[in-house]
Amino acid sequence: MVNKKNVQSEFELYEPMRLWLNDYLSDKYKNCKIFTVDAHSERLDKVLNRYGIVNDTATGIDIQIDVLGIVQNKKSVKLFFIEAKKTSLTLRDLGQLWAYCKLIDPDEAFLMTSADLGSLNKILNTFKREDLLDFGDGKYIKKMKVAVWNLTTNTPETSTMVPKI
Repeated sequence: MVNKKNVQSEFELYEPMRLWLNDYLSDKYKNCKIFTVDAHSERLDKVLNRYGIVNDTATGIDIQIDVLGIVQNKKSVKLFFIEAKKTSLTLRDLGQLWAYCKLIDPDEAFLMTSADLGSLNKILNTFKREDLLDFGDGKYIKKMKVAVWNLTTNTPETSTMVPKI
């Protein structure tokens, strides 16, 4: 078990995850505008509109991403999702993020928990069903990343990350 103590509320995870995502994107995308937002309480289309981004698929659909990352340059906009949990992960948690990814097709998506991988551990690590992490437009397949969030370091625990990085 990575964390000896857990958070009281899922809300406590949003800001540390937002800060980590901001650092992650800043390292990966130099010379781009980067925005990271705690977006858990607002529909995705409303958050994107605040940044002048129109995503027709998101419009009118009740998608609420816990932490949203936006990378902009002159030619493109890339989106990044984090779904945060404080409980052991389940197939339902994965399905929620998968549905968001299939609809919106972000560049990367993370499902992170401060507890443990739960039933996903058996599915992903024992049965090796990483195909359940697949999303994308068909031409290019991306994989959602699943990990335990380390409350001490405020980073994903790389030893738990699936797929391995």
